[in-house]
Amino acid sequence: MSSIKILINDITQLDVDCIVNAANEGLWAGGGVCGAIFRQAGYDALTKACQKIGHCDTGKAVITPGFDLKAKYIIHAVGPIWSGGMHDEPRLLRSCYQEALKLVQENACHSIAFPLISSGVYGYPKELAWKEAIDACKEYIKDNEYDIDIIFAVLIPHIKELGESLLSEKE
Repeated sequence: MSSIKILINDITQLDVDCIVNAANEGLWAGGGVCGAIFRQAGYDALTKACQKIGHCDTGKAVITPGFDLKAKYIIHAVGPIWSGGMHDEPRLLRSCYQEALKLVQENACHSIAFPLISSGVYGYPKELAWKEAIDACKEYIKDNEYDIDIIFAVLIPHIKELGESLLSEKE
């Protein structure tokens, strides 16, 4: 049976089939979650794999091996930069989650850990980012007969609480 959980945890330390990197279109190492994933996976190996792919459009996702992580795969999902919400940001953000979940199924994975995509340096308001994330994941579970455990890994207690309150509202 599929599930959605929110944990306070370092996404790079989770024992799941794949983790999601809040990536940029160039797929280069960044700061925040992205930088932590590159460091833990092995900077050189992950950089080389990302360079081979080359690019990923906003709202899309690509997959690489997990290298030195516990996770077998890293899904690189490119979220939108917040520009006030009038530039298709909600659709693009939801698409990140949808595309990542498609890759999970295509690669026979049954557990995935997401960060709260676009809510860091990309400036997406936390509550609105949670809404898109939770809606996309619930919709996937409802529309697909595929057993998956979805984990959101955050580092700050009040961000976890905000997500949990929105998750329970929508049940």
